[in-house]
Amino acid sequence: MTDQNGPVSSNQVNRQFLFDTPIQLPAAPAAPAQKKPSLGVLGTVVIASLVSGVVGGVIGVGGYMLSTAPAAVVVNNTDSVNWVTGASSKALPSVVTISVSSANDGGSGSGVFLTADGYILTNAHVVTLSGASANPKVTVKTLDGKIYVADIVGTDPNNDLAVIKISAAGAFTPIEWADSSKVNVGDSVVALGAPLGLENSVTTGVISALNRTIQVASSETNKDGSSLQWWNGTGAAPVSLRVLQTDAAINPGNSGGALVNSQGQLIGINVAIATAGATTSASQSGNIGVGFAITSNIAKRIAEELMKDGKASHALLGAMVGNAGQETDGFSSGALVGELTPGGPGEKAGLKVGDIVTSFNGYKIDTAADLTAAVRAEPAGSAATLEVTRGTENITITVVLGDLGDLK
Repeated sequence: MTDQNGPVSSNQVNRQFLFDTPIQLPAAPAAPAQKKPSLGVLGTVVIASLVSGVVGGVIGVGGYMLSTAPAAVVVNNTDSVNWVTGASSKALPSVVTISVSSANDGGSGSGVFLTADGYILTNAHVVTLSGASANPKVTVKTLDGKIYVADIVGTDPNNDLAVIKISAAGAFTPIEWADSSKVNVGDSVVALGAPLGLENSVTTGVISALNRTIQVASSETNKDGSSLQWWNGTGAAPVSLRVLQTDAAINPGNSGGALVNSQGQLIGINVAIATAGATTSASQSGNIGVGFAITSNIAKRIAEELMKDGKASHALLGAMVGNAGQETDGFSSGALVGELTPGGPGEKAGLKVGDIVTSFNGYKIDTAADLTAAVRAEPAGSAATLEVTRGTENITITVVLGDLGDLK
């Protein structure tokens, strides 16, 4: 069953282009449009977190406009460049390596520039050392090798996102956003970041699933810097995230980095990897071909709110829910409403105890975690459409969602 702050189910998831003339890059493989499946909670997920050439004028390359300023992609044979080369060259100037340290801990992750004046998006678990520190020292290394001190603008543990800002003046390259709702299974993607501390690394793969729900440790911290909800099997509630799944290699250190499409546009923020068995923060394993990224549409909303207010809003349904049918057949077929907050958004909209929520704003709901992730991705005060099974009847309910912040 899941409470209003998140699931507490037992199913927890643990340089360079040197071109004198334009060159046409081969197109990325075309992928057929497919329906977006909604999938349930994964077995074990570990946060992929802390670890550990020159382009010259403006040159058009297969639709990519490449600056002649230094870049990280080395091309030894201009006759064999491909779409990965082009997408990486476009996106890498927007990707940074982040180093974080406190009195007792340290590590590194990745991030992407949001603005030309130095706002950067990354994971909350990167800048809080997985919830261990509220006020660490943060430094950023850009593509050209320059190092800057950065301040934490705001963190959002509910979606494991954070915004930091470089304190020095500069002219940086913002990432270009793509609409993650248009991503298909089979689309070609590139993951960019600093896996295991290896800066400006590029890996490629495809989108292997859409609308996956995973659960990861909360990176929220107390004001004194101590961990508030470090989920390691002690019973603290994890955070549910709706993510893209990819087989592009993601490893510890890729967290907060970019997952881009074949045009070098951001479709996700790398956040986690799956492991074959139970894993703790002290013994993370590497990539096994199942990685996850927070969708760009969710990341963009949260980033804009963090830049504006230093915090992000989250919707509230006002219902305690559990997995429907899991106890009898081993599979969940929706989110079962076990309790409603008196006078809360769900009750006001006509939701009843015993209802099974099977869809939220068009996203299929298989588990309680699916519903929690879907609700938390929406801003407070937004309207949502729920498809509900009540006995033998299927009904549609429209609800004006509340504000999770009202509970704190």
